[in-house]
Amino acid sequence: MSDNDDDINNPDRGERIAKVLARHGVASRRDAEKLIAEKRVTLNGDTVTTPATFVTDDDTLAVDGERLGRKQKTRLFLYHKPPGLITTAKDPEGRATVFESLPQNLPRLISVGRLDLNTEGLLLLTNDGGLSRALELPSTGLPRTYRVRVHIGGRGGLTILEKKLRTLDEGLVYKGVRYGSIMARVDDPENVEGTNIWVTLTMSEGKNREIRNVMEALGYQVTRLIRIAYGPFELGDMNRGEVIEVSTKAMREKLPAEVGAIITG
Repeated sequence: MSDNDDDINNPDRGERIAKVLARHGVASRRDAEKLIAEKRVTLNGDTVTTPATFVTDDDTLAVDGERLGRKQKTRLFLYHKPPGLITTAKDPEGRATVFESLPQNLPRLISVGRLDLNTEGLLLLTNDGGLSRALELPSTGLPRTYRVRVHIGGRGGLTILEKKLRTLDEGLVYKGVRYGSIMARVDDPENVEGTNIWVTLTMSEGKNREIRNVMEALGYQVTRLIRIAYGPFELGDMNRGEVIEVSTKAMREKLPAEVGAIITG
């Protein structure tokens, strides 16, 4: 019998531990398995050794000795990530992380997707792993919008850039990776100054280093990258390092109904 069949036919068995950890906002399911491999998770006082472990409401679950309570109200935060921070809980290379920079009064949070070290802008943070996963899924269809600065070598390069950007509507394949349709436009093409120009790109995927790879495929090096929107949420005039909480009402009003159904509280 498969594990999935076990889940269906034995409802009293509980839920897989990685899913429970994600729902508590401890980590994504993938990162939860890493916590287990590092022997940082205990169940009823015993160290968990396999992600094929099930948890019920009567069990006591702890991470790094900190007991997890019952699932809390779903919370979502907008964070203006500065460049130079890595989007991970801990970095083996000792680099500064997003979570180390957050105010101490916030709950345990996980990120919705990631921004790489040198990318700045809007990063969504939540205490609910289920919400994080739903917001990341391509099937949810939430667009991500970025402002990208590239070097074009003077005004003569503007026409070439605009022609290349139009090809992104059909997507492209670069280094064996397929990138879907991307909406792209030059910001204020009538007032190009110098050799650098800003471009706005919008997509519904979230592949690793997607913007940098796509622009490289077109022959351009990104010199600055800022995410300005994720779905209905915008960076606006948030200062670097600023954190703003989204109300439960706003989450339910702005997000698709199937995502809103995940929200508790």
